[in-house]
Formats: sequence, structure tokens, C-alpha cells
Amino acid sequence: MIGRTARAGRVVTRHRWGVGPVFATWTTLALCCALPAAASAEALPDALAKAYQTNPQLNAERARQRATDENVPQALAGYRPQIVASLSAGLQSVRNLLPDNTIQTANLKPWIIGVTVTQTLFNGFRTANGVRAAELQVQSGREALRNVGQGVLLDAVTAYTNVLANQSLVEAQRSNVAFLRETLAVTQRRLNAGDVTPTDTAQAEARLNRGLADLNAAEVALAVSQATYAQVIGNAPSQLKPAEAVDRYLPKSREDAMTMAIRQHPAVMAASFDVDVASTNIRIAEGTLLPSATIQGSASKSRNNDPTLGTFAEDQASIVANVTAPIYDGGQAAAQTRQAKEITAQSRLVLDQVRNQARTAAVSAWVANEGAKIAVSASESEVKAATVALQGVQREAAGGQRTTVDVLNSQADLIQAKARLIGAQRDRVIASYTLLSAIGHLDVKTLNLNTPDYLPEVHYQQVRDAWHGLRTPSGQ
Repeated sequence: MIGRTARAGRVVTRHRWGVGPVFATWTTLALCCALPAAASAEALPDALAKAYQTNPQLNAERARQRATDENVPQALAGYRPQIVASLSAGLQSVRNLLPDNTIQTANLKPWIIGVTVTQTLFNGFRTANGVRAAELQVQSGREALRNVGQGVLLDAVTAYTNVLANQSLVEAQRSNVAFLRETLAVTQRRLNAGDVTPTDTAQAEARLNRGLADLNAAEVALAVSQATYAQVIGNAPSQLKPAEAVDRYLPKSREDAMTMAIRQHPAVMAASFDVDVASTNIRIAEGTLLPSATIQGSASKSRNNDPTLGTFAEDQASIVANVTAPIYDGGQAAAQTRQAKEITAQSRLVLDQVRNQARTAAVSAWVANEGAKIAVSASESEVKAATVALQGVQREAAGGQRTTVDVLNSQADLIQAKARLIGAQRDRVIASYTLLSAIGHLDVKTLNLNTPDYLPEVHYQQVRDAWHGLRTPSGQ
């Protein structure tokens, strides 16, 4: 006789096969079933904020961008005067043979001190174009930084959801092992009573050992995912809250996704700035073929106590304008110009390639996201059907219409369905964030994370017009 009692959202079936827990319903988000909610639980936005603040890869890219900012004041130095001071002093021993065959010796201490100021008036517009190229490099670097930030946040999402999924898989495998242990015990009792053959016991024992192996594999996968979480986020995972998809930030159609990707993805923006840098470098190379003009002022004071000289001191000051025009340099400037043009052509081709990659990535992300929705719905239906099937097989086995292997196969189908559902829900979350990254919107501002946004333009403004100083704005 079969009796049922409802306990904590599940149906517990009591029959001659023993007590086996069968889930009547599967939660909408299987990722949250591994651990109960707690006040100290960490949500996905909190983990993303930590990764954004502490991830070494992202912080290294920020340092690289700060170094790129310094190219601008270096280029601006071409507008400013160059001042050089010089000082020379020493000892000099002199031995002179005079016409009357007398010898004159002296130990001299000559010295000279001076200062020279050089100002470039015209250098073929190379300074102006150099400043423009440096500024464009800064813009390209900012987009590259934004792209790395997207990658780090997507890695954080993947690490977070992998831990949740693997925790759920471990719990599911533990329930499976408990079910198989109970089934083996019941089968052993029935074997002792003469109701089943040793084959049934062997089948139950084999399935239990397979379940133990699957549990071990799930625990290994969980340990690996926890280590990856600590690497990306910066701390070991504790209790994690359910993760949700970000459909509210996603485009409404595939065409919108492609359009946003080829226009707004940071990789495309960076490649576009690289084309501008290469075009500017052509003008810099051509500038070496134009005349240059400089003005130089100098002042010096020298002392020399050589008795054979008519003067012992000399004070000098001068201002000189200098104009030079290249006539032939062996073809170096021409080769540099041709080289810059080829690099520009290459940059344009790279831009086309990056646009195609962005378009393809957006389409792939869109299709994957839509497919993930269908996979979750199908997996939920599969779990429900597998649960009902297991209940039915257990009843039929209690009435002698099913064998032990039928029960074991039905349980295996259910645990596999649960694993597919957990994987589908994990993929659903990752796919939505991947699509957000593919259109170039996976950032702190869009996700409204509780962390200050890193603004690279702040450092740029701090160093752009710096005339001197060895310390960075951070004090290093």
C-alpha cells in the first residue's frame, strides 16, 4: 500500500522499495537551490563590483593607459623651449719654448660656464601632428581599456554562475547517491527475502558506484570553479545569491544588435582611432621633407690664466636663427612615408576585419541567448516529466510490474535532466551578459554597479599640461 505525505515542497513516497525523495517541482532558477539565502550572501552585482575594483588584469590595463597618456605631454614638449646649462673646469699644464730658447711653464685652471636656449619655430608641422597622433593614441587606449573591462566583467559572470551551477550539481549528485544507497539497501533486503535475484543487487551496486564517481567529478568541478572565482573576483566564494539574466539592457532584435556592435563596440572604436593615428603618422613622415627653423640664444663666461694669451676672461652672448632644408637624405624620409601609407592601409583593413568580427559576435550572442531561453524551458519540462516518470516506475515496481533496473534507469534520467536544467540556466545568464558585451554595453554604468567608475580622462587632464615633475599624480 502506498501512502504520501507532503514535506517542505516535495513528495515523499513510502513503498516497499523504501523512502525516496522525489521533487514535485523544480525551482525557476536551479542555480539558487544549492545554498539557502542569507544576510551575508554575495550577489552577482557585488561580485562584479569587486572584480572591477581589484582584478589584476584590469588594473594592469589601467596602468598601461596612464602610461599612454604621457605620450601627449611628450609631444607637446616640441612647442616648448629647450634649455641646457653647461660647465667645464679642469687643470692644464703648459710648457712653452720661446724664441730665445727659454722655457715658460704654467699650471692653468681654465673654466667656462654657459646656458643655451633653443626654440623650434617650424619643423614641418611634425610637432602639431605628433600631438594629434598622441591624443588619438589616448582615445584608442581608452577603448582598449573599456574592452578589457568588458572581458573581466564577463569572466566574473562566468566564474560566479559556474560556482552556483556546480554547487547545485553537487547537491543533486548527493541526493542521487542517497537514493541509490537506499535502493541498494532495499534490494539487498528483498534478496534476503527471496523476492529478487543477485543480478538486481549487482545492478543497484553498480549504479551506486557510478553515482559516487559522478559526485566526485561534481565536487572536483566545484573546487576548480571556486579557485577560478577567487582568481577573477579577488576572494573565495561563500554563499552566493541567484544570478539573473540582463534582458532589460539587451536590444530588441538581431539587426539592432549588429548595428550597435559595429558602431559602439570598444574594439571597433579602438580600431577606428588606430586608422586616424596611422593617417597622422603619414603627415609626420612627410614633415621631415619640409624645412625647419629654430632660434637659439646662448650666454657664457670663461676664464683662462694662460700668460701667453692676450685675454684672461671672456663673456659672450649670442642669438642665432637657423633655417635648414633637406635636399637628399639617401631616401630615408621617402621610405618612411611609403611605410606609413602601407601601415594606414593595413589599419583600414584591420578595422574592416574587427567590424566583421563584431557583427559575427553579435549575431552569435543573439542566437545563443535566444537558444538559451528555449533550452531552459525545455529542460524544466524534462525535469517535470522525469519526476512524474520516476514516481510511476516506483509504483509499478512496488506492484511487481517493473524491475530494479527500471527504477535505476528512471532515476538516472531524472538526475541527467536536472543536470541539463542547471547547465541551461547557467548558460542563460552567461548568454545574456555575452550579448551585452557583444554590443559594447557591459560596463559599470549600464549595470549600475555599486562602485565608482574608473575615469581615464582624470589622469589625462592631470598630466597633459605638466611642464615638470617626476612624481605621478598617485604620488609614486
